[in-house]
Amino acid sequence: MNRIEKAAINNPARRALQRLYEVPTLLKLAGGPLPPGAKAAELGCGPGYGTKLILDRFRAAHVDAVDLDPYMITKARRRLAREMHRVRLAVGDATDLRTAFGAADSSYEAVFDFAIIHHIPDWRSALTETARALKPGGLFVFEEVTAHALARPSYRLLFDHPTEDRFTAEQFLAELPRHGLAVRGSLTRIRGDYLLGAAVRSR
Repeated sequence: MNRIEKAAINNPARRALQRLYEVPTLLKLAGGPLPPGAKAAELGCGPGYGTKLILDRFRAAHVDAVDLDPYMITKARRRLAREMHRVRLAVGDATDLRTAFGAADSSYEAVFDFAIIHHIPDWRSALTETARALKPGGLFVFEEVTAHALARPSYRLLFDHPTEDRFTAEQFLAELPRHGLAVRGSLTRIRGDYLLGAAVRSR
């Protein structure tokens, strides 16, 4: 993630969009808050704003949040200082929650992807790890940026993303059942660029 994208995710407009549109939409697609006592993981937590929303709006009892960037983990630790009894933060890879947190198979009731998987060169491995770490019946809550958006000149000029093997919305959705993840109900698509939804880990 380059300097421009770091600035973009740290600004108030991005936080407002996440709080006022993305999270209410994802809550609806997920069928409401998580069950009492639920433990969740967040892939690529950035500065911790999404982590706080998982705690407050999805009502997770505990969140394990990972990010590759130590700077982001430092920012998240500051933002979540009052919540650290309910949060674990780690510098690490979203494709390896076992190393980051010692997460065994079936550790979480939910895994959250706030537009992170499109940053991962081997994005399928992130889905493999998500499915491994989810309990049967657990939720994978996702919002993703597709190849359609990443091909736009503005994205290519401003942001630094992998260029090989990026997924369309259809390719992302087709990959989910290969990992035992079934889309729950409807989806939200925005101009072919963004995809929001929730999937359930098969029992």
